[in-house]
Amino acid sequence: MLKFVKGPLESIEGVAIYPIISLLIFFIFFTALFWWVFTAKKEYIKKVSDIPLEQEDELMMPIIVKDNKS
Repeated sequence: MLKFVKGPLESIEGVAIYPIISLLIFFIFFTALFWWVFTAKKEYIKKVSDIPLEQEDELMMPIIVKDNKS
């Protein structure tokens, strides 16, 4: 199975750069995610983590309409 993938890729010039780019993207993404997790404000994390537990009526803001008929 590997020969079907390895054979055509060997004929492409400069193909060795793609695994390096993929590794860099992976490393940068997870480093940024790790940094965000440790620098995020605790209030924000608490607020976002409580969203699935809230009732639907708490999520919807009531619209108050004043009747101006006097």
